[in-house]
Amino acid sequence: MTVHDLMHHGGEDVQDGTALQDDTRLETLGYRPELKRSFSRLETFGVAFSIMGVVPSIASTIFYNLPYGGPVSMIWGWVVSSVLIMFIGLAMGDLASSMPTSGGLYFWTHRLSPPKYRNFLAWMVGYNSFLGNVAAISSLAWACAGIFFAAVSINNQDFSATAAQTFGLYCGILIFCGVYCAYFTGTFARMQTPSVVLNVALALATIIGLPIARKGELNTAEFTFAGFTNLTGWPSGFAFILSFLAPVWTICSFDCAVSISEEASNAAYAVPQAIVGAIGSAGVLGTVILIILALTMGPDVAAVNDSALGQPLAYIYLQAFGTTGSLVMWSFICISQISMTASLVLPSSRQAFAFARDGALPFSKFFYKVDSWTGTPVRTVWLVVGCAMPLGLLCFADPVNYSAINAIFTLAILGPYVAYGIPILSRVLWGTPTSSAVHGTSAVSPSRAPSSLVAAGVWAFAIGFWFFPKIGGKTFFTGPATHDLSAEIEALARGQTIENHDIKKDSAASSDRNEVVAVETISE
Repeated sequence: MTVHDLMHHGGEDVQDGTALQDDTRLETLGYRPELKRSFSRLETFGVAFSIMGVVPSIASTIFYNLPYGGPVSMIWGWVVSSVLIMFIGLAMGDLASSMPTSGGLYFWTHRLSPPKYRNFLAWMVGYNSFLGNVAAISSLAWACAGIFFAAVSINNQDFSATAAQTFGLYCGILIFCGVYCAYFTGTFARMQTPSVVLNVALALATIIGLPIARKGELNTAEFTFAGFTNLTGWPSGFAFILSFLAPVWTICSFDCAVSISEEASNAAYAVPQAIVGAIGSAGVLGTVILIILALTMGPDVAAVNDSALGQPLAYIYLQAFGTTGSLVMWSFICISQISMTASLVLPSSRQAFAFARDGALPFSKFFYKVDSWTGTPVRTVWLVVGCAMPLGLLCFADPVNYSAINAIFTLAILGPYVAYGIPILSRVLWGTPTSSAVHGTSAVSPSRAPSSLVAAGVWAFAIGFWFFPKIGGKTFFTGPATHDLSAEIEALARGQTIENHDIKKDSAASSDRNEVVAVETISE
């Protein structure tokens, strides 16, 4: 029986052995359990896999590999990236199994880094995670709006959505996902299995349906696997490398499984399995789908890329299935894309909750709150949604080519992968030697100047806030605000009874001791 159970259930044993073990493990890390463990092992995998949503993600990012080398970049760029990403996933799974907490990346960094650097490194990882998640939510919602309007274009090829229309739909999608994740977490957890089924069904429909529909018009094996068409101004070799942006954006945010560690059952096993399983599934499934697309899209890469629909995958579907069939397929892609966006909003809000719990966010005292009705951190759900919404205004900076808003796609990669790399490197340099030492990291160079500026802005904010005089992070942030709960755990293990009022009193005192004065000053 954990301290949390005694506080909330009057000392009655209401948890099974797995939940008890999960909460005890969390307490050994220094945190009292506060969130409901709503996610089974399959549902934890479902969150990670749904975020990747292979078919919708390919639809959203095909602009970043098709013109950068045609079939060669689509297929082989995906294969190379998937293998490299798997090394990162294995290293993260290793860390997640030993320290399953929603603080994840920055908690690991602080635990593994030497005292001289740990506070600053944990701070940087936390802000890269937080702002990277916000950018990823924004990019998913923006891609979702584009997917919805592509359905209109399939039915009416003369239609072209304006920047204002796309931004309006983008905001509506974010608000819907916010409501869903803030107030219907139980429903969200139960919908993860149907979401996995939907994504697999879309993949199978594409893999099986396209070759049948395009029978007699298939490309040659030589073109499918070795056709190289560079429609960009970049040298061919560099164009191939830039095509990695599509798979790296798709097979990303797998740390979302880490962010829901405190809501997952059997987290020490479920979270690593979700990370590795989602990466492997997306890598294999994406490769097969891209082979089918290269086989069935026709030999004119430019025609596919520059079609009036403005959506290469929609053009390929339209060629094969006609208007009605394409609309049916596309409607399910729209549903899957909504699920992807919601699947990232929820774990991102949990990472923000953990960061606020440790006093690192401005107004942390306000955001560190579990809603009494839902049992979830409602305020941090609206925090990440609220931060993501204004990023959509970048579309008005270039309402024709959307070059500025597309920079968010790159930030959605740079932020998380920087955050992934630091704790892994900390483990290799300063942690206990394990198989992590052979796990590498990968990086993708931004293809546009705006993406570099946006990424630089994130790092400048985090560093500037750290060194800001009097109220900067270095004046108050000392790492995760954990408690020494060993005495309580030992007492409970021996079967000793602890009175509820004593526990509540101890919790209140611990909370008071861990208030961050500087952050409270900012909030005031």
